[in-house]
Amino acid sequence: MATMESLIGLVNRIQRACTVLGDHGGEGSLWEALPSVAVVGGQSSGKSSVLESVVGRDFLPRGSGIVTRRPLVLQLHKTEGGIEYAEFLHAPKKRFTDFASVRKEISDETDRITGQSKQISNVPIHLSIYSPNVVNLTLIDLPGLTKVAVEGQSETIVEDIEMMVRSYVEKPNSIILAISPANQDIATSDAIKLAKEVDPTGERTFGVLTKLDLMDKGTNALDVLEGRAYRLMHPWVGIVNRSQAEINKNVDMSSARQKEIEYFESSPEYGHLSHKMGSEFLAKLLSEHLERVIRQRIPSIIAMINKTIDELNAELDRIGRPIGVDGGAQLYTILEMCRAFDRVFKEHLDGGRPGGDKIYGVFDHQLPAALKKLPFDRHLSQSNVKKVISEADGYQPHLIAPEQGYRRLIDGSLGYFKGPAEASVDAVHFILKELVRKSIAETEELKRFPTLQSDIAASANEALEKFRDESRRTVLRLVEMESSYLTVEFFRKINTEPEKNNNASGPAADRYTDNHLRRIGTNVSAYIQMVCDTLKNSLPKAVVHCQVREAKRSLLHLFYAQIGRREKEQLSKMLDEDPSLMAKRESIAKRLELYKSARDEIDSVAWK
Repeated sequence: MATMESLIGLVNRIQRACTVLGDHGGEGSLWEALPSVAVVGGQSSGKSSVLESVVGRDFLPRGSGIVTRRPLVLQLHKTEGGIEYAEFLHAPKKRFTDFASVRKEISDETDRITGQSKQISNVPIHLSIYSPNVVNLTLIDLPGLTKVAVEGQSETIVEDIEMMVRSYVEKPNSIILAISPANQDIATSDAIKLAKEVDPTGERTFGVLTKLDLMDKGTNALDVLEGRAYRLMHPWVGIVNRSQAEINKNVDMSSARQKEIEYFESSPEYGHLSHKMGSEFLAKLLSEHLERVIRQRIPSIIAMINKTIDELNAELDRIGRPIGVDGGAQLYTILEMCRAFDRVFKEHLDGGRPGGDKIYGVFDHQLPAALKKLPFDRHLSQSNVKKVISEADGYQPHLIAPEQGYRRLIDGSLGYFKGPAEASVDAVHFILKELVRKSIAETEELKRFPTLQSDIAASANEALEKFRDESRRTVLRLVEMESSYLTVEFFRKINTEPEKNNNASGPAADRYTDNHLRRIGTNVSAYIQMVCDTLKNSLPKAVVHCQVREAKRSLLHLFYAQIGRREKEQLSKMLDEDPSLMAKRESIAKRLELYKSARDEIDSVAWK
């Protein structure tokens, strides 16, 4: 099995890598899954003194008000000898052997993010301390809980600090080190109150009682330390820190630790508990428990890592992997993008995606409605029929049937069909252009290449313009064909004998009777209706053949011909990516590298 040192060191390395990538916690993050010890306490609870006692060094900033304004991830590494030194993640090549400099660096790094204000930030500071006098342990020092905002602080500072502390202690993998002063009622402890809310069973909480030596004479904290006042699943630990006078006199930590041991061993109240009191016992207790928790959580951590790796790989596949730099690879990528776009476009036309049905709507609704509105009633009115027939006859009235008049009336009527025919062509053209736009937007592979999107759109629209022109010529030919050759059989069935009771000498009849003119108009109208029914079927076929069919077959043929003649530099420009997408891919790639590295490291030490 893995040693305590390797397991805790493993978590330390992963935590540092998370911080470098900006992973400071949050649902589903790797940081969230890693067990850690969160140190919680109210202001003036002795929290900083406890940490310094565990380390055996005086290194934390001190002062009034909120001193800890960023989480401090304190990673302790036990060495086999040599000098003690500290390293910060933000200054990895610099070793600090003077711990007064460590205190200053913490203050300076805090101010770098928060400024000189008294605001807080959730971006952690990582501090590693290497010493033969520590146990392997990771502690996260959090801002002290407070009840009132002081001058210079935000009005929401109380809530802000509580939210930050909660974000750490609510994690199911978080071990809570709740620090409370013994000279205050435990029922009023900010740390215990919060721990009880997020860990009601007490299985994740370790209670620490400070300032035992400052309790009123005649009182003691046995009810708390022995678990009668507030029971936890883990033992309470009493701590005696240096007094302010001793701090002012620069009493070193080794002397303070020895004094703490003597205090408990000689105390009439706590002597029987001395073997499980003090900062050294607390450090060992936490280290052993953290190692057990890490070992228990390894299977779930590995499962979460594998799940996240799959999700990150899927996201990289979705936004696209990095492309090659040689011309062949770039041309291949462009062709793959084109094929992906073409698939989406055809799905729209064939019904796999919405949009293609609008083309049928043009033929089923728009074209029939337009044909119905054509002004045949006006064109074939009795007065216009008389005018056209008379003009066609000229000085010599027709002998049997006004054939020239019929032809002129029919030609004039057929001319009206050109408008709806061209309108159908334009309507389908507009739909196809819109489908090109939608298809480009819906092609996931293309989203990373805005220049290529524009080039494909321009080439596709250029092709659609050519298809439209050919379609317009074709539908106009269909109309003109109806004018070029009339259906003779239709007119042979028409009775052309003169109307009975035709009174040619009537004053209003002029050359023709009203009944005869009406009959001519009716005959022409019937013929036009026959042609209309024919065009209602043939125009959609022509439009689909010239526009829709060609769009499916050869929409990008022009584009393929163009890119085949382009140089490598031109291909590179077509594959220029959106900078935000490049940044996203880089971020995902780094996270993927982190998770894979974490998995490999866990595999290498977890089961040794």
